[in-house]
Amino acid sequence: MASHKIQKANGAAPADETELSIAQALVDLQSSIPELKQLYITAAKEVELGAGKKAIVIFVPVPLVKSFNKIQQKLTRELEKKFSDRHVVFVAQRRILPVPTRRNTGKQPRPRSRTLSAVHDAILDDLVFPTEIIGKRLRQKVDGSKTLKVFLDAKDATSLEYKIDSFSAIYKKLTGKEVVFEFPANADLF
Repeated sequence: MASHKIQKANGAAPADETELSIAQALVDLQSSIPELKQLYITAAKEVELGAGKKAIVIFVPVPLVKSFNKIQQKLTRELEKKFSDRHVVFVAQRRILPVPTRRNTGKQPRPRSRTLSAVHDAILDDLVFPTEIIGKRLRQKVDGSKTLKVFLDAKDATSLEYKIDSFSAIYKKLTGKEVVFEFPANADLF
């Protein structure tokens, strides 16, 4: 019944129990959120945050991101009630194309939206969706490690404060990059 809410690409692994439980939750929420009837997901993943905490990352197709964003706050609230001990995050399922070389040049140039850095920036925007990113700083330490400091809009500090550690862990799991989220004291500098 709920499997029609998950549409995977050809050759992808079949839906596991986490994806099926999320799909069933989406079917149950269709009565209270009518816009959800036309929408579907491509995958869902449970991410370990450490200290026994978990988060759910729901992947949606790129063409449906705007539709999901319209109902995302309500949908996230309802799903977090249903999966009580987990944070829920929506991320678009984007594709990274390899750098063209002499051997594998395609007929068309690689679009900017398919580069590694563009996809990682888009994932960052998707993670913190209800709020906006107002600044980024890349800190490179003497030992060569890099940490990205992301400054979020201070007006959403009360609603997102408890999720910041989850955002960092999810971004690290998806991209392999360290990131620190902050709400700046003086937002006029950005």
